[in-house]
Amino acid sequence: MKYISTRGNAPVLSFEEAMLSGLARDGGLYVPQTIPQMSSADIAALAGQSYEEIAFRVMKPFVGDCFSDAELMESITAAYASFGHAARAPLVQLGPNHHLLELFHGPTLAFKDFAMQLIGQLFQKALTRRGEQVTIVGATSGDTGSAAIEAFRGLDVANVFILFPNGRVSEVQRRQMTTPADANVHAIAMEGTFDTCQAMLKDMFNDFEFRDGVKLAGVNSINWARVLAQVVYYFSAATSLGAPHRKVSFTVPTGNFGDIFAGYIAKRMGLPIDRLVIATNRNDILHRAIGTGRYDTDQVFPTITPSMDIEVSSNFERALFDAYDRDGAAVAQLMGEMKQGGFGISQGALHALRAYFDSGRSSDEQTSATIQNLFATTGEVLCPHSAVGVKVAEEHLGRSPMITLATAHPAKFPDAVEAAIGLRPVLPRWLADLFDREERVTEMPNDLQRMKSLVRERIAL
Repeated sequence: MKYISTRGNAPVLSFEEAMLSGLARDGGLYVPQTIPQMSSADIAALAGQSYEEIAFRVMKPFVGDCFSDAELMESITAAYASFGHAARAPLVQLGPNHHLLELFHGPTLAFKDFAMQLIGQLFQKALTRRGEQVTIVGATSGDTGSAAIEAFRGLDVANVFILFPNGRVSEVQRRQMTTPADANVHAIAMEGTFDTCQAMLKDMFNDFEFRDGVKLAGVNSINWARVLAQVVYYFSAATSLGAPHRKVSFTVPTGNFGDIFAGYIAKRMGLPIDRLVIATNRNDILHRAIGTGRYDTDQVFPTITPSMDIEVSSNFERALFDAYDRDGAAVAQLMGEMKQGGFGISQGALHALRAYFDSGRSSDEQTSATIQNLFATTGEVLCPHSAVGVKVAEEHLGRSPMITLATAHPAKFPDAVEAAIGLRPVLPRWLADLFDREERVTEMPNDLQRMKSLVRERIAL
């Protein structure tokens, strides 16, 4: 399996090379040259299998011969050994034809653990084999950062720098990033929003002298391996509800578009997904884009769902690439226009996107009401991001079973949950002392040169 850039002007890479590179050298994102297909018989055979076995069967065609079967299964097994539920991604029924996919049983209580724990294992194997070390820089709206730190902390093959918007993540998210004591972990509280952090990350990758000098690697959802690992739970959930013999739909709380793009890949592989529903908060640029055909950036408003406070959804570029018939030049032009404030989606491309995606939005007030209502009717406690998903899903219920992705544990956002139901969710036992741990954090302005200097200084120690 080979990987190509969405902007059509970067070297074609293997899975391992694409994983270690992160962002393509032309500024684009890597995608597979072709999408492997799974037959109905292949999908039916996943029913009743362990999550690890499903992961192996789904991922192997994308990995190719970069890792042996034994190496891949060993990595998958190690990645999910620390999860707090035997099913890894269990389903809970919320009501008639509506199920919640719990993706928060990993070590940092968020869906990012599914991908990040696995990437940590694969990076370790690949870099040890190569005798190399890398500098990982990631931008986060909250959950990616803690998941990346947990996956790479203490590993001698990587230094990890995580950029997060100062004052725009929950206190639990912040402390999960700032309290690890490992010397290879560096938490950076940046001035600005997540989009500021993400823009700086891309600027560092596009400075090839710096990129090559520090051996820069990325683990944001710009990294194809992240997306691939998330494809797995679409197959596990769908087969639990009867796929391939009946269709299912998914609603996904969406910020950077990576999680729902994984669902798109699952559908392209042959999984009988009826609809993929984009659920946004007040920062509803993706909902507006699907509805109007315009992708116009504006200011980012702080909400009770901070992980979704994003205007520039990086993985949307991957969807646009397919919608424009894989025309890299067209995508490059759109991304250039976005830097000027936005772009229009052609009628043909918009039709292609709407063939896969529906969308909806939830205000803070509606999100809080959803947390309250679901607790009253089912006893289920939702984090605010999952509540955005449930609210939008309820507007799109149909004949096929709806599965809403629960992206984080409610204890990661205790203030929002307590305000809605009057009860403060408790952190699991292994995180009970989180607020007693010493913090290590560096505050930085939005200054690219200072950031590059900081990275160089830290990796030289």
